[in-house]
Amino acid sequence: MPNRDEPLEAPIVLDSSALPEVIAFEAVSTRRAFLRRASVLSLAIPGLGAALAACGPEEKQGGAAAASGAAGAAPPIAGGRPNPDSKLDSSLHISARSATVPSAGGASIPYKRFDPRLPALPVGRTLRLHFTARAVPIRVSDDIVVAAWTFEGDTPGPIVHCRVGDTVEFTLTNEAEMPHSMDFHAAQIDPKVAFRSVAKGESVTFTYKPKYAGAFLYHCGTAPVLMHIGSGMYGAIIVSPAEPLPPAKEFVLIEGELYLGAAVNGVHPLDYNKMLSTLPDMVTFNGRPDQYTREPIHVKVGDRVRFWVVNAGPTVPCSFHVVGEQFDTVYLGAPPGNSIHGVQTFSVAAGGGMCFELVCNVPGEFPFVNHSFGHGQKGAIGYLVVDA
Repeated sequence: MPNRDEPLEAPIVLDSSALPEVIAFEAVSTRRAFLRRASVLSLAIPGLGAALAACGPEEKQGGAAAASGAAGAAPPIAGGRPNPDSKLDSSLHISARSATVPSAGGASIPYKRFDPRLPALPVGRTLRLHFTARAVPIRVSDDIVVAAWTFEGDTPGPIVHCRVGDTVEFTLTNEAEMPHSMDFHAAQIDPKVAFRSVAKGESVTFTYKPKYAGAFLYHCGTAPVLMHIGSGMYGAIIVSPAEPLPPAKEFVLIEGELYLGAAVNGVHPLDYNKMLSTLPDMVTFNGRPDQYTREPIHVKVGDRVRFWVVNAGPTVPCSFHVVGEQFDTVYLGAPPGNSIHGVQTFSVAAGGGMCFELVCNVPGEFPFVNHSFGHGQKGAIGYLVVDA
């Protein structure tokens, strides 16, 4: 908690003209003010993130700040740094340029469709995952390349599939300049320990067993969380119930938003001030606007289709709808319980996930869409093609 005796500071606005003032750290009168300015600078200049890796009051585990009990300092966490305070989302106002603009141009970056199919379950009851956090350029359309922060070099990160009661052994290694972390919504675990941030070259490992079935978000939880999710650090873990659901063609759709800054060398940074405005330039299913209109999802007449829909946000809801169809079953909680039937549209909140089912009795092209059309027409739309 902040020291209430300390005077409140005005929000920091950082642009290129402000850099000399921000660099003059010796002029900062309090430790809290120093850290706030340092956090802003680490987002503006690649490479400073590692130097400021604590992303919180301690410079190092068990360092002088932790020993001093300075006002506003989080307690040290055994085995690593504390999870940072996401309230920085609203107290920092950062310039349009993120820290991930690559030195090479974007013209050579290829486009790749994100495969929406749900992966098979693991053979055993232990799922071992080792993700790396990397900053990479990603082509999201013919003419747009974004400077993304990623898990495993893509946004979204890999689709993970397990069962209720499986053991998930997870390790995150950070290869990026900024500190990063992992927050699994499917886990019940101490977040200050498991979801803590790690600096470049460091790793964090934790283990959990999902208690409930459903479609769950995972994302970077490092402050400002808005920036990390908005820069592409999210994905889905699908937890199947212990007793299998009826056979179906299963697909995962993860809605996400893109807030574009002005292109640098053919690559668009992702703009934090736009994220704060909550007015995205594009809204996507699986990281690329309109990708499933260009390359639709195909099934056959008579197939049961199961959409696992996760909304990474970071902000807007997803009013999920399939034009020309109705959902015979929507699971409000852990499948197979909590089901409702005969549903036209249902909203998936940012940070949430749900399961939607329909039987494809009629051939044709059926658009699936975020029916909040101000967002659907920004790219959250695709085609389910039912072949005879």
